[in-house]
Amino acid sequence: MKILVACEESQAVTIEFRKLGHEAYSCDVQECSGGHPEWHIVQDVLPLLNGNCEFKTCDNAIHKINGKWDMIIAHPPCTYLSNAGIAWFNEQKYGNKAKQRKAEREKALVFFKSIAFADCKKIIIENPVGYANSHFKKPTQTIQPCMFGDPENKRTCLWLKGVPKLKPTQIVTPTIYAYYKKGKKKGKPIYWCNYKMFGEDRAKVRSKTFSGIAKAMGNQWGINGENQKKKLEIILLKTNS
Repeated sequence: MKILVACEESQAVTIEFRKLGHEAYSCDVQECSGGHPEWHIVQDVLPLLNGNCEFKTCDNAIHKINGKWDMIIAHPPCTYLSNAGIAWFNEQKYGNKAKQRKAEREKALVFFKSIAFADCKKIIIENPVGYANSHFKKPTQTIQPCMFGDPENKRTCLWLKGVPKLKPTQIVTPTIYAYYKKGKKKGKPIYWCNYKMFGEDRAKVRSKTFSGIAKAMGNQWGINGENQKKKLEIILLKTNS
């Protein structure tokens, strides 16, 4: 399959599909940190969404997609869409800054919808609980990293088109890193270690796809019947050897 992984600099999902032999490309306005510039596109993803496009990867190679993408997996920026920053939209408290933030939120939702309505039969959009849930539509499913082998608790929504829901692969107990000490949540656990991390790379770290989820996406959406049969045969040979 020809797969576009939008808004992904980590290349976590792209790598998993490449392992399975698919022609997958990550696309972001940032350089990639996944170690494969030959699979990464640095540009606005919108002109690429409907296929029939030409683009350059970071190794300066030119690629053409004739026809539509077979699958689009997108991780739209959640800075203005996530409920985590809902307090910053209070106009009484933050005035013009809040108004500007609301305007940015609407732009973010338009971008989100542009991906959702792209001309592609298989579309997956990942985002935290937030504005899209109430102003676009409810997600198809909600997952946690701890359902896929990573001992973290970070609720993630998936909007799915043309693919089945992800099935948990390894349910583990999430790690508790600390406890809230102020406000209504006093005494409740903090599961995700990067939840309170601050710094220039905070958004980048928080947006990375957990390895267990990326692997499940590849194995459950990227393996057709014949490939699945071959994979099972290899597993059986290793088990019996």
